[in-house]
Amino acid sequence: MYGVVTRNPEEVTWDDFDRAFYEVKDVTGRSAEPLADAVNMVSCFGDNAAADADPSLVPVDDEGRPATRDRKYFDWAYICPTRSEYREGLLEIIDDCVVANEDVRLDDIGFPRAEYCHCESCTQAFEASDFEDRFDWRANVITEFVAEATERIPGRVYLTLYPDPYPGHLYERAGLDLEALEEYVDEFVVPLYDMGYTTTYWLEVIAKGFESALETPFSIELYAVNVEVENLCKATEVANAYGKDVFFGYEASNSRAALRRMRADARDGVSHGEPSS
Repeated sequence: MYGVVTRNPEEVTWDDFDRAFYEVKDVTGRSAEPLADAVNMVSCFGDNAAADADPSLVPVDDEGRPATRDRKYFDWAYICPTRSEYREGLLEIIDDCVVANEDVRLDDIGFPRAEYCHCESCTQAFEASDFEDRFDWRANVITEFVAEATERIPGRVYLTLYPDPYPGHLYERAGLDLEALEEYVDEFVVPLYDMGYTTTYWLEVIAKGFESALETPFSIELYAVNVEVENLCKATEVANAYGKDVFFGYEASNSRAALRRMRADARDGVSHGEPSS
């Protein structure tokens, strides 16, 4: 099965795709009305607009350095996952989404990096908790939020994972306890983005890692913007060998061209080679 990830409402109805994901809230803070014929996506703790409007919401490390997009390692600004008013706003957005479509995808879940967060809210919450280990406490914060969010989602729950399957890395980096989260998630989505996919062995390695790490089904999301159609086809073959489904990000026209090429080649008996090529 093939899907598209898009910010353009008209693309969710293209019949080349079996499923469409529509960004209702993205990392810029831009918001849109949920669509009935798409799985609506919510960027949870990535939000440039909220961070600009209220810098006190931004996570800080133990030296007080904020997780904002002007700093090294961050492509967007983060919001601290312990902030109750912000979380309530996210839950309201999810409520709006399920009115339109019962399936929802939770994006940008977790803390920004292992050294976050040491804001006053986190410090007080950790000290008041029963946890002795800060990583364990962080993981509980995220699992509790996902549990609360999924209680409101009557349909299929998708959750995006940072593409690092190495044991313990997601736990340390973002506070994602995969075993605990699997209780609430129907399908994980792993974005494996590259600007060209001129080689694909790395894609296979990472996908295989998630195959070993997860009991819950996972699908792979490929980047489709300005990628050569032939290369995108090869990447899709690799992703198909490991993921439940393959989704294409942010360039529906190029994605459609790749799918049409693959379907035409299948009718003609053409092969793009082994997945590890």
